[in-house]
Amino acid sequence: MKVFDAKIYQKVPDGILFDTDNTLYDYAHAHTAAMDAIKTKITTSLSISGEQFDKVFKEARKEVKAHLGNTASSHSRLLYFQKFLENLGLGSQVLLALDYEQTYWRTFLSNAVLFPDVRELLDEIRLLGIPSVIVTDLTAQIQFRKIVYFGLDHFFDYIVTSEEAGYDKPHESPFLIALRKIKPEGNCYWMIGDNPVNDIQGAKEKIGAITLQKVHEGVKIGEGATAPDCLFYEFSELRNLLKKIVKDTRVIT
Repeated sequence: MKVFDAKIYQKVPDGILFDTDNTLYDYAHAHTAAMDAIKTKITTSLSISGEQFDKVFKEARKEVKAHLGNTASSHSRLLYFQKFLENLGLGSQVLLALDYEQTYWRTFLSNAVLFPDVRELLDEIRLLGIPSVIVTDLTAQIQFRKIVYFGLDHFFDYIVTSEEAGYDKPHESPFLIALRKIKPEGNCYWMIGDNPVNDIQGAKEKIGAITLQKVHEGVKIGEGATAPDCLFYEFSELRNLLKKIVKDTRVIT
């Protein structure tokens, strides 16, 4: 753990905001497994090459994102597969699109594993009475499914998706809705996430949050405007940090 701003040691947070994807679990591993499964299924059933799949899917995803912008639906795998089929000249093929989406998410979830000590940290936060809220991009249905799949639905007080907020992070809307939900008694908030722009810079600039960046393979460490107040590599480090703050605060009081 690397702490760049000692102020995070001074007070038990009045509320904690959590990102989900690539913060609570390794997103890249689950996504790669899901894309491998769907690629195998599509190239076999439609008799196209792997190279053609890669090219057409990449273009379909790009078109959807360009059209929808910074919104939850821009992440929709269902829309990606619909556009993919259309770009192959097959029309919308709604049944196939639905089947591909289900294959993707079924494989994704079966390969998604929480990082060690996530549940333990969340349980300690709950026992301390600190309000917690998930602030995550993507549509509500799949994000709800992930939380239930991980067995975390009883740990968090609230969830805010970009579908509910109308915008992806780092827009202010998801962060402000999160604060309205948890109604913190003070103005000391923690934002725990992996993305230096969406999570770290967004939370710092929009709500003045203390930012803690989860770092693992593939994560870009924030610098300058995207620099976090703290870097951590294991959730056990956050548990120890929180315990220290609680202990020091009780000694002071």
